[in-house]
Amino acid sequence: MLNRRLLGFVASLCLGAACSSTPASMPEAMDAVSVLQPAPGVDVDRDKAVGQVVDDQGLSGWYPHEGSLLKYRVAIRFGQEPSTMPEGWTFGRVSSVATDSNNQVFVFHRGEVADPIIVFDSEGNYVRSFGRGMFGNEHGLRIDRHDNVWVTDNGDHQVMKFSNEGELLLTLGIKGEAGTTDETFDRPADIAFGANDEVYVADGYGNNRVVKYDADGSFVTTWGVPGGGPGEFNLVHSVAVDSQGQVYVSDRENNRIQIFDENGQFLRMWTHLGATQNIYITPDDQVWVITHRDNIENITYDTLAGRIMHLDIETGEILGAMESPGHWIDVSDTGDIFIGSLTGNVFRWYEGPWRGMGR
Repeated sequence: MLNRRLLGFVASLCLGAACSSTPASMPEAMDAVSVLQPAPGVDVDRDKAVGQVVDDQGLSGWYPHEGSLLKYRVAIRFGQEPSTMPEGWTFGRVSSVATDSNNQVFVFHRGEVADPIIVFDSEGNYVRSFGRGMFGNEHGLRIDRHDNVWVTDNGDHQVMKFSNEGELLLTLGIKGEAGTTDETFDRPADIAFGANDEVYVADGYGNNRVVKYDADGSFVTTWGVPGGGPGEFNLVHSVAVDSQGQVYVSDRENNRIQIFDENGQFLRMWTHLGATQNIYITPDDQVWVITHRDNIENITYDTLAGRIMHLDIETGEILGAMESPGHWIDVSDTGDIFIGSLTGNVFRWYEGPWRGMGR
């Protein structure tokens, strides 16, 4: 009979300072386990589906990951271990995280004591912080190719651009004023950048639209209205741009990602990824998302049931997946995956040798 401890290990994902997980293909010794893979990108009802992990007594376990299991280890208290922040500082709910060209890590959080933007080196040591008293509700943070830091404040309806050291350089939107004009937002969520430093804002919670600006912050165009058809949105939560200038928009409550040209012309959509919290596209067009099975799971579990997925940019096929709580995703130049979690954590997922049982 199959060792149940081994089956539990094969199905588990521990969340410790170093984490081991299940290989995509199971050992030959586990020939009592029957696994049937779904079509790429297809998830299943784990309570009913045939092809779950089943032992020799007919007891079902966890279903295999879409694509293949991503083989990463994790540090779950990045920035807090080692404890190098000023005394008494901890993260509040971490809404976003991003890395710059020097592999510094910028954390945007909602704590009441620590500054809302905290900068760490790649090992998690505190470097500096800024932004105190400037935001109504911290949400999105991205870093452009010049290492400028951009944030969305969905409490005060603004987008702000800072230098890498924290000097305020540009503000879009009118503080405290929600609106639908070219000069106002209604709870913006995210920012992305075009090849010529164009700025795309996911004006997401109130307006259900994408707003495009030129490099100087002058309005260019906008698209999107509430609804469920192509070019219509129900909460624009994330936006990203690939090397060809195509714009990827997380239409979160409609459980899909819509893809447009740089002027907002609808091209196609992906409907197999669930309620996507955040999209990150690397300079070489690797697509990464943090997502949930659907919008109900997302709200019910408050982002705890998330999955990181690596996607093929041409087809949207899921190349690999692994579990992680999360609200925001960033991939550094070194390939580390950083997750900002509303649990009050920054997770650093990194490639390294796996460990067997023992933790």
